[in-house]
Amino acid sequence: MAFSTGNDSGTPMSEINVTPLVDVMLVLLIIFMITAPLMSHKTKVELPEANYLTRETDNPKPTITIAVTSDGRYFFNDEPVTRELLESRLSVEAQKVPQPLVNIRGDKTARYRFINDVVNIAQAQGMRQVGFVATRERN
Repeated sequence: MAFSTGNDSGTPMSEINVTPLVDVMLVLLIIFMITAPLMSHKTKVELPEANYLTRETDNPKPTITIAVTSDGRYFFNDEPVTRELLESRLSVEAQKVPQPLVNIRGDKTARYRFINDVVNIAQAQGMRQVGFVATRERN
């Protein structure tokens, strides 16, 4: 192993080369100067706090499940219905307080037209909350 002596006396040089350290520190300083303003939000907004445990247990809303099969048949809470009967039942349910949630379960091979019909019927009858039920994707 060879050491640079730097002088004629033959003793090792005891000074540290700080040039690479200064270069790294300047690069980090520039990176932080550029990214720091991006991390702060310009508009200050006070977000509301949510307590999910009390919200779900205090006042659970009733739900309606509408199933759509691949051949276009409709089931209102697991009971087969026609399009006209579905419209009349949803109009009755829309008048209730609190208004129930509508969950649509569509077969994965069902045409989008059938599911879109159910969404349009529910919205036309005054249902405000319409959602879809799906199975969780497995990894």
